[in-house]
Amino acid sequence: MPPSSQTRAWQRMLSGRRLDLLDPTPMDIEIQDIAHGLAFVARWNGQTHGDYAYSVAEHSLLVEGLFTRMEGQPDPKWQMAALLHDAPEYVIGDMISPVKASVGPGYGALDDRLTAAIHLRFGLPAMLPKQIKQKIKKADKISAWMEAVQIAGFSEAEADKFFGKPDSALVDEFSIVLRPPIETRAAYTDRHATLLDQMA
Repeated sequence: MPPSSQTRAWQRMLSGRRLDLLDPTPMDIEIQDIAHGLAFVARWNGQTHGDYAYSVAEHSLLVEGLFTRMEGQPDPKWQMAALLHDAPEYVIGDMISPVKASVGPGYGALDDRLTAAIHLRFGLPAMLPKQIKQKIKKADKISAWMEAVQIAGFSEAEADKFFGKPDSALVDEFSIVLRPPIETRAAYTDRHATLLDQMA
C-alpha cells in the first residue's frame, strides 16, 4: 500500500492542543504539556541508579538552580530560559550526545524550531543572547557532571574529561533528586508559575 501523501507531523497533547512538529506555533504550547512530558522523559536513556528514572524535568530544575546560584540575582526571564532549556524534549525526547551526532543536523533544526515557539509563548526572545545561552550551557554541563558521577556510574576523572571539572563548592550546594514523576511535574509547574509572576 503506498504511503499517504500527507504524512502526519503533529502530535495531540493531553491539553487538547495539536502541535505541528515541523511548524510549531506559540499558541499550541502549554506548560502542563511540557511539565508532564519532561517528567516522564528519562535522562541517560534510563541508565541510572535509583528506583526512579532521572527525568529531564528534574534536570531542568537543577540547571535553573545552578544558573541562578552562579548569576546571583539574574533577570527572572533568564531563569525561565534556564528552566526551559530542554523543553523541546517533551515531544522529541532526550538523546545522548553520541546519538545526536549520528542523527545529524535534522534533530538540531527541529529542536531550534520548537525552542523558538516555546520561548515566544512564555515571553522570551526566540533566540537567546549568546552570553545567556553560554551561561545556561555551563550550568547544564555542571548538572551533567553531577548526574554522571552520582547516578550514571562515571568516575570523577571520566566526568571531568567529558563535562569539565566543576567548582566543588557550587556542586556541594546541590544534590540529585530522584522522585516520582508526579512530584517532579508539580515542582516544575510551580517553578514555572513563580518565574512567570516575577517576569510580569
